Amino acid sequence: MATDDFFRARIEQMIDLSHPLAVLAQRMPWGELEKTLAPVFAHRDRQGRVTQQPGLFGPSLEVAGAGVSNAGRPRLPIRLMVSLLYLKHAFNLSDEALVERWSENVLWQYFSGREYYEHRRPCDATQIGRFRKALGEAGVEELLKTTIEAAVAMKAIRPAEFERVIVDSTVQPKAIAYPVDARLLEIARLR
Repeated sequence: MATDDFFRARIEQMIDLSHPLAVLAQRMPWGELEKTLAPVFAHRDRQGRVTQQPGLFGPSLEVAGAGVSNAGRPRLPIRLMVSLLYLKHAFNLSDEALVERWSENVLWQYFSGREYYEHRRPCDATQIGRFRKALGEAGVEELLKTTIEAAVAMKAIRPAEFERVIVDSTVQPKAIAYPVDARLLEIARLR
C-alpha cells in the first residue's frame, strides 16, 4: 500500500470504490468539463480608463487598469466547484450546509478530486453563489448535458427515458380562493 505522503493515507484507500458517487467520480469527463468551462473563468484583457494626472509640465494622460491582471486570490479548481454544485443539488443543501458537510465527508472529497482527507472547508459558502453566477445559464446547461451523457454511458438511464417529460404541477399556483376567516366574514356581512 504505497502512499505519496508517509503520514496520510489516500482517500481512495479509505472508501468503497463501488459506491455510486465514487463510480460517478471515476466516469465523469472532468478534463472535458474543465476545458469547456476554463474560458469562462480565464483572466480577461481589460481596456482600462484614461486618467489625467497633474505633471511638472502640465496635465498628462495615463491609461490605468489596462491589460491582463493576475492580482487577487487564485481561483479554486473548476472540478471542486462543479462537484460542489452537483452535491448541493443532489442532496438539496444550502451553500453553508454544503461546505460544512463536505469537510466531514470523505466520499464527497473524493468526488471533488481531492487525494487526501482535509478537515477544513473547501471554500467560503459565498463563493459557490459567485461561481454559479459566473457560470451562467449556458454553463449550467453544459453541466447538465455532461451529467446526462455520463449517466447514459454508465447505463444508469436509457436514452428512451428522455423522450417523455413528466411535470409535477403540485407546486404551481392555482386560481383557487381558499376560505379564509376574514373572507367568509365579509361574505356573511354582505348577505
